[in-house]
Amino acid sequence: MAVDQPVEGEPFVTTDGTIHETPAEHKVFPPFDATTYASQLLWFAITFVLLYYLMAKVAIPRIGGILEGRRDRIAADLDQAERLKGESEDAEAAYEKALAEARGRASSIADTAREGAKSKAEAQRVEVEASLAGKLADAESRIAEIKNQALAEVGTIAGEAADAVVNSLIEANVSAEEVKEAVADVIAARNANA
Repeated sequence: MAVDQPVEGEPFVTTDGTIHETPAEHKVFPPFDATTYASQLLWFAITFVLLYYLMAKVAIPRIGGILEGRRDRIAADLDQAERLKGESEDAEAAYEKALAEARGRASSIADTAREGAKSKAEAQRVEVEASLAGKLADAESRIAEIKNQALAEVGTIAGEAADAVVNSLIEANVSAEEVKEAVADVIAARNANA
């Protein structure tokens, strides 16, 4: 069984037996209905006053407090940033000063080390030269000894050779003293010409 749709303006019966009337169609949009202007204005005024009160007493102070807190926080952050900037500039200046002092100390240490090495090298050079001079003197004295010894032996060898040559050439016996004197004269004459 199909349920009939109620017709506007006519009464209809529901399933529980009650009678209802369908509302008639409105011809004007309700907010523009002139008969409801007074109540609309009253509710508008009440709502406006209530919203104004809530805004003035609750929302605007909270927003103002939030803005003031942010302003204070930003100011504090800026102050802290300025303070930290000053501290970093001071630290940079101290670092530059310490770096300059360290470079100065390093330069003086290097100069001191250079002078120390130079004086040590000079002392070693003098010591080596003295050692070499001593060795040269020892070597010259040994050479002189060897030369004198060789010359002394040359005289003896020359004497023996002269004695042998004289004996073989002229077959005469010459004394060792005469041969020694003759060789000494020849050596002396030779040293005098040199």
